[in-house]
Amino acid sequence: MKIILTGSLGNIGKLLAPQLIARGHELTIISSNPERRSDIEAMGAQAAIGKMQDVNFLTETFKGADLVYLMETMESVGDMFDPDVDFIAGITAIGRNYQTAVQLSGVKKVIHLSSIGAHMDKGNGILLFHYEVEQLLRQLPADIAIKFIRPVGFYLNLFSFIPSIKKHGKIISNYGGDQKEPWVSPVDIAEVIAEEVDLPFNGRAVRYVASDEVSPNEVAAALGHAIGQPDLQWTVIPDEELLNNWLKIGFNPQVARGFVELQASQGSGNLYEDYAAHRPVLGKVKLADFAKEFAEVYRSEQG
Repeated sequence: MKIILTGSLGNIGKLLAPQLIARGHELTIISSNPERRSDIEAMGAQAAIGKMQDVNFLTETFKGADLVYLMETMESVGDMFDPDVDFIAGITAIGRNYQTAVQLSGVKKVIHLSSIGAHMDKGNGILLFHYEVEQLLRQLPADIAIKFIRPVGFYLNLFSFIPSIKKHGKIISNYGGDQKEPWVSPVDIAEVIAEEVDLPFNGRAVRYVASDEVSPNEVAAALGHAIGQPDLQWTVIPDEELLNNWLKIGFNPQVARGFVELQASQGSGNLYEDYAAHRPVLGKVKLADFAKEFAEVYRSEQG
């Protein structure tokens, strides 16, 4: 098949693209960075350089494709320390461009990288944009088959705790405890997407992706053991205190409030209600595996 990938060679794209090429698919990878062209072509794919905000570019690039893989990132909209950026509006606008480009280009198969929480129109914090984009794509004509892939929280997000561990000797959040929640590796996400590319398409489908289910206290224990701090604790502080901490370091207010609300939803379990009703088979990358990667990054940032 002729496949178009958005997302350049990011955390998932760099793993997904080689798998699709190895399966004999003809790949075009979209990137906004011209410097990515050589890396894309070196792996045997074609590069299309342009922005998600350019609906005409997207439409022309999608033409003739059998399948398009769509994803959105906050980085494509702006800097999370820029107080004036409206990330939800910006990403929703990209979703509207996707909707238009898919319909005008004639593509009939779509895989959309969405997220846990995309079933919620409130209470999911910054993940609201995933709900908005899913709704836009669901408005496409019925003869366009769409698979919504909903990964849970990325292990990679745990790197954001490194400054707190170094400065305070603990993980700090507005939720915690012994209630298990799902986490996922890009490795498992890429494998699921590659699998879905070659499976039948029909109507609208949702598939969750997770690698392991562990509690905040288990995360702290695993990461602490990996970095040589076996007593590392996951400490819970009030929502308002966490929000103020993030605002003080210059976080975009929408992002800061969005993440506080998101994490409160994790703690209450509301974020995971639909996931629990459609729990997937867990992938192969477990917390213990990621903890080794976490330790490498932690040590590389010491000093």
